[in-house]
Amino acid sequence: MTHNLKKTFAMLVLAIFGSAFLYNCEPDPDSLGEQLFNGDAAQGNEIAYPVIAYNYDNNDSIRSDASRLISGLSESGVTTNVAVLGAFTEPQFGMQRASYVTQLRMPTDNFDFNGANPKVDSVVLVVRPPANTASNTYFFEGDSLRTNTYTKTDFPVDGVATEVSIEKKTYPVRKYGKIGGASKSMKINVHEVTTFLDANNDALKRSNASISTGELLGSGVFDGNVSSLSITKKSDNSIVFSGNLGFRMKLSNTNFFQTHILDKKGKPELQDAANFIRYFKGIKISVDETDRYLYQFSPNDLQVIMYYKYDKTDNGTTTRPQTTLNFNLGSANAHIGLFEYNRTGSAVKYAVDNSTPAEGDERLFVQGMGGPSVVVKIKDETITKLKEIYNKDKAGIVSAKIRVYLDPATWKNTGSTEDRKFTLLNNTLNAGKIDYSKLTFTSDLTNGLGLYYYKENPGYYDFVVTKTVKDIVEGKTETVGDATQPIVNKPLIINAGAFAASTTGTLLGVRNTTRAFDMNRIILTGVDKTNTNPKRIQLMVTYGTKK
Repeated sequence: MTHNLKKTFAMLVLAIFGSAFLYNCEPDPDSLGEQLFNGDAAQGNEIAYPVIAYNYDNNDSIRSDASRLISGLSESGVTTNVAVLGAFTEPQFGMQRASYVTQLRMPTDNFDFNGANPKVDSVVLVVRPPANTASNTYFFEGDSLRTNTYTKTDFPVDGVATEVSIEKKTYPVRKYGKIGGASKSMKINVHEVTTFLDANNDALKRSNASISTGELLGSGVFDGNVSSLSITKKSDNSIVFSGNLGFRMKLSNTNFFQTHILDKKGKPELQDAANFIRYFKGIKISVDETDRYLYQFSPNDLQVIMYYKYDKTDNGTTTRPQTTLNFNLGSANAHIGLFEYNRTGSAVKYAVDNSTPAEGDERLFVQGMGGPSVVVKIKDETITKLKEIYNKDKAGIVSAKIRVYLDPATWKNTGSTEDRKFTLLNNTLNAGKIDYSKLTFTSDLTNGLGLYYYKENPGYYDFVVTKTVKDIVEGKTETVGDATQPIVNKPLIINAGAFAASTTGTLLGVRNTTRAFDMNRIILTGVDKTNTNPKRIQLMVTYGTKK
């Protein structure tokens, strides 16, 4: 049945639960599908049933602190994080702009700056992509990969002019939005944050948090590329410097760092981390533009490097060597993705404002980073019909899936590889509202039946709900609190993003998804009240009976 279906994305659950099946064989002789496995005399049928599907407004707000910017877990057990920067505008979803806020800390308490009279030379911000491998982080547009190698005869090594070879490799980042031309570059600003990023304040964990800024620390132009740098001595090919992939931006406001950091040597502000994060509360990285592109970076790998000189006295001789201070911007700090929207005149605003949950919507809008989701409800009368088939005809369900087509108006990321991803979760709505703290995996996912498949032509997704439907129709029970009760027909929530997992494939939890930094915006074909559109969203049930 699904041999012609193409998997779009890696099925994380395969690594967890083993082989994925589109049906489930159980020992109960009355179970749906049982007779299909007893001999060869089975007759299969596929019937399409209407469903209710409508747009759900998340109010362009999502939890986007460090606990939600999780892309996975490394082999060593370290959480890998991803954040987004940039802006993009198009008619269907309007404008979306992403900024980023983080705390930073001194490398040690009571930092002594190596000696007396420290003075700032320069300060550099380094923004690194989510991974330092070109194969899975960058999209190569023609011959955009550039390698520049040259020789410098007077490069200072330990204070001595040295002949070195410098190799710089430049890669374009993977962009979501406009590519090239006038859209190639964005102005990036770095501001001082003046709001204390209190980890106990839930309002500061969301993408629409109100966070104030103070002085501008620096601005620079990002041209859509990141570079790696390698410097080696000509004399013996020893490595002088090796820099991982990243975008380096000089922060011009060195006076801020002189007066706020170096001049505070020995004072309470630098005494410990608790004092420091209340004194220098953090930085905000943002862009000026509203219509360029979005791209992802690694917040834990951000660097702010301060280069400074200090007095050093040896045998009565005082020199002024240069050294560096690397601020700590890693996982111990608060990380917050900030997202702003302008939906004026957009198709999504009209669709969400005029959504009809009772009947369903003709077009369904799904967007990450706090944008809308889709609620799907299998009709109760459909469940009743399936129960009749089960009880009267002993028909066995081979598979059940929600089939939803990609709307032609969906924006296609032609400048990069397409990577649309979804999660499908159960939820019992409370007065029509999704309680994101009470989402649960579908029984199909937890039993290794897969998540969804994509057929490129004509372009539809099949979300697997085989066991979900079987459990309801067969009257299976579940434990809720201290009570055991029949499994009920709950709404299904389609969100943008994928489930975060460890390198071994283990899912990190129902709320650990990539939704908080998923850049995709997707339109799906919804219900058709005339039932004449062959591409309307439907529940496709394949069942079999004995001849």
